[in-house]
Amino acid sequence: MRSEMVEKLGMDLEPVAVRLMDEKPEDAKGFKPGKWGCVMFLLAGAARGNVGAFDRETYGCPGGGVGLAFGNRYVDFPGGEAGFCRYLSTGYAAWEEGKPILEGVLPHLKNEQADNFVHGERYKRDPELVRDFINSLPIQDVAAEYVVFQPLSQMGEDETAEVVVFLADMDQFAALNFLANYARPGLDAVRLPFAAGCQASVLLPLEEAKSENPRAVAGMTDISARVHLKRQLKRDVLSFAMPWSLFKEMEANVPGSFLERPNWSQLREMAGKG
Repeated sequence: MRSEMVEKLGMDLEPVAVRLMDEKPEDAKGFKPGKWGCVMFLLAGAARGNVGAFDRETYGCPGGGVGLAFGNRYVDFPGGEAGFCRYLSTGYAAWEEGKPILEGVLPHLKNEQADNFVHGERYKRDPELVRDFINSLPIQDVAAEYVVFQPLSQMGEDETAEVVVFLADMDQFAALNFLANYARPGLDAVRLPFAAGCQASVLLPLEEAKSENPRAVAGMTDISARVHLKRQLKRDVLSFAMPWSLFKEMEANVPGSFLERPNWSQLREMAGKG
């Protein structure tokens, strides 16, 4: 599929089409059932031209299962939701009920993971705030068997996706923000939520797609996701995920927009990418 935005933005990373499918593409890469993996690994792979696929046995981690819209997988975290609330905040060491759980998982973890279980990632101040975060998520369980990450260029012109995710440098990200607002009244066609990288790429855009005027979801502010993605891509990017209807709207608005004006050209030239 040809994209006006890809050409005008000068994207050298593939936009990733998120598709809900009942059959796994033959060439799709993925995790082994029950094995840990970060969704960002396959997102980076799709941005470099590979197809990735997840199902309810291969989503990589409980947070990834939630972010990919496979239901509330936080219940599968060591200690269930209560355990995840500790993991994201203050850790298991200060949690009396969590000490036996901690003793059970530590022998199987690497140093960094073990430290996070003991002391917490500290992304929220306390477990209660993590609980509020979970309750605020639009957790859903999609009907499809697979969530597929496919490079946009590999899609046929008559095919559709649920979401398209751009991994953009700072100038490209700025342009995507302006383009999303270009033909909309007001100033909030893009949201930047506190969310995991996979939630901002799949779960939240899927929820936005239900709206009459869906917004784009900016992401990759998740520190852990940034670590994994930067290791894969060796560069700084933010994600910009748009429901399919918004993607088509933005595509149609490229001609005549600021992307054809001198300021955009100058900005790309200043970055050495003109």
